[in-house]
Amino acid sequence: MSAGLKTRILLADDHAVVRQGLRLVLDSEPDLEVVAEAGDGAEAIELAMRETVDLAVLDVSMPRLTGIQAAQELSRRRPELRTLILSMHDNEQYFFEALRAGASGYVHKSVADRDLVEACRATARGEPFLYPAAVKALIRDHLDRATRGEEIPADPLSPRESEVVKLIAEGHTARDIAETLVISERTVDRHRANVLDKLGMRDRVELTRYAIRRGLIEP
Repeated sequence: MSAGLKTRILLADDHAVVRQGLRLVLDSEPDLEVVAEAGDGAEAIELAMRETVDLAVLDVSMPRLTGIQAAQELSRRRPELRTLILSMHDNEQYFFEALRAGASGYVHKSVADRDLVEACRATARGEPFLYPAAVKALIRDHLDRATRGEEIPADPLSPRESEVVKLIAEGHTARDIAETLVISERTVDRHRANVLDKLGMRDRVELTRYAIRRGLIEP
């Protein structure tokens, strides 16, 4: 982060009205400044790679790439950039996926006006931000796993395969997907075949149902 200066923030949400409200909250603070806005996960990655930003605040449910997918990609391509996940869902699955994607915290939208500023400041200091319910979930999960000797069930798909599934479920063609992910159409087809094989599915309809269950798209 920039010592003594404002934390420069990239704000990504597919609802312009929500972005405007969150921007007002952040820009009203003397140490925070929204310097870029994105309407989907793919645009967030493009802006984060191009603009000078310290922190990306990413909505979990966005077109093209989810906030979690964007956080995962940014963690790989810009490891020094910190990320926060925003969500309407008080859902442990999203919370744990956000942590695995490299996010520094998870903020519930219903209390964003209260928690988002604190979360941004904690992240700027290099500290994680966990809202109370998330802390309880983390402790409960740790105790349960210690008792049973079990691991959290992992998504059988690779990050790239999840990206392909999301785009397929949103109705994009192989050409669209190839352009969005900067890969060849042949690679898209290979990923699709691998996904169907891994999941034991046959077609786009089943992939769409899977994408909804995993929170990749909204029903």
